[in-house]
Amino acid sequence: MEYRILPHGGERIGILGMGTSSIAQDGLREGTATVERALEQGVNYFDLAAGEADAFRIVGQATAGARKQVYFQLHFGADYTSGKYGWTLEPDAIRRSVDWQLKQLGTDYIDFGFLHCLDELADFRKACDAGTLDRLLELKKAGVVRHIGLSSHTPAVAQAVLDTGVLDMVMFSINPAYDYQHGEYAIGRVQERQALYRRCQAEGVGISVMKAFAGGQLLQARTSPFGQALTEYQCLQYALDKPAVMTVLPGVRNRADLERILGFLDAPAEARDYSVLGTFAPRDAEGVCVYCNHCQPCPAGLDVGLINKYYDLARAGDALARTHYETLERRAGDCVACGHCDSRCPFRVRQSDRMAEIRAYFGS
Repeated sequence: MEYRILPHGGERIGILGMGTSSIAQDGLREGTATVERALEQGVNYFDLAAGEADAFRIVGQATAGARKQVYFQLHFGADYTSGKYGWTLEPDAIRRSVDWQLKQLGTDYIDFGFLHCLDELADFRKACDAGTLDRLLELKKAGVVRHIGLSSHTPAVAQAVLDTGVLDMVMFSINPAYDYQHGEYAIGRVQERQALYRRCQAEGVGISVMKAFAGGQLLQARTSPFGQALTEYQCLQYALDKPAVMTVLPGVRNRADLERILGFLDAPAEARDYSVLGTFAPRDAEGVCVYCNHCQPCPAGLDVGLINKYYDLARAGDALARTHYETLERRAGDCVACGHCDSRCPFRVRQSDRMAEIRAYFGS
């Protein structure tokens, strides 16, 4: 397992976590065995926006002896009164649901307490008016909640909550379909979504990724909005290459699903390569570097994707991006303008021109 460090707190979070929406589908025994296997393989981040109430019992049993080694992401607004997932903004229902979730998990604290699934600005206002955010802040002060987060599909809502300064983590839907304006949750234009990722990075707010496969639609040609299937590994790499992303949370049903997802860790670069997306990208995405590094190898030894990322982050206000850029062995000023990257970029970025722009910005 590879781990990334959350800027707000320093937690080591595995790049592959686990979504529990379907973990109860194959029964309690298989679900428990699956979570136990995940722990053995270094998975340490679990999202508990579960599809069924039984998921909490499964995760609680499987992690009983390893509570301090795992991180739970619980949602203030997910309701399991019926035994199935439900959504609510009612403060009393939220309180009862969170208490129930803690009991089922066998824990007395929450690593990441989330304002749950706020996709409209009106929902955020209602959550504030109902006292949900204040309750999270109280619980954080008391040590019951360690970090405050938000789950949303809407960049404008995420930006509004970021403005409050309380967030440590954002759960957001990142995949090529949504980023390129295809699908039910493809909210916000390309640049708006990219700006959210960069702002989170600049402010030290992590991103945990939901819907990396667009609900499975990207994995089959007949349902893919691009008319061509992508693989799970291409989608995982795509999400992990975005600024601020700490972990991707694919839902798994059983050990077979888990082992297939974990295969990503040992997969060769060509199995993760998503440069084919350049043929799918809409017109307003052309000329936007997505840091895929399909332009490699650079004859001058530049890490073109990383140089672009530090440039974008520095302009977004990340104070550390300049320092990171300056420690690179090869910088934009070392570009020889040979045009190799220009000819290979699937997103039609004029990288040689961009290197000149970046050199002028950083001075080297």
